Amino acid sequence: MLTAADIMQTEVETVSPDDDVAAVLTRLARAEFNGYPVVEDGELVGIVTQGDLVDLFQPSDRTLWIPVGLPPFLESLTYAIDLSWDELDVGIDMARNAGKPVRNVMTSDVVTVAPDDDLDHVLDLLCDERDINRLPVVEVGDDSSGGTVVGIIARQDVLRALRDERQAA
Repeated sequence: MLTAADIMQTEVETVSPDDDVAAVLTRLARAEFNGYPVVEDGELVGIVTQGDLVDLFQPSDRTLWIPVGLPPFLESLTYAIDLSWDELDVGIDMARNAGKPVRNVMTSDVVTVAPDDDLDHVLDLLCDERDINRLPVVEVGDDSSGGTVVGIIARQDVLRALRDERQAA
């Protein structure tokens, strides 16, 4: 049976909890993935994803809600139309959020796997209701801290491993 160590990517881009959210968003826009493990003093302390940054850069106060139906709209549907993603608003959002650290928006309760966890466990985590796209692979020390990030597994890594395993059979 394949393990997390067999399918993980060992080159992992990380950010610090003190990194500026605007800088992280800029890096994320150029990346081929949607989040970074957050590491402090060599230990995993969180994860920051596009989803964590949505509220900062697409705030609900600039969402137009349009009622559908006839007055008095008691049982009508509403649709949200985002009005905030033009270049001017992105610049305003960047300026407004410049200087805020990643620690203010990161998820600190990170779902991780150990290098020796089997593929079935990895699949279970990637397929559950939390909609996880990437799993940090960590080695936990004796002090039960967040652990050292030794790799990361994306959904496409699992798919590639399953394909390769089937082709070899």
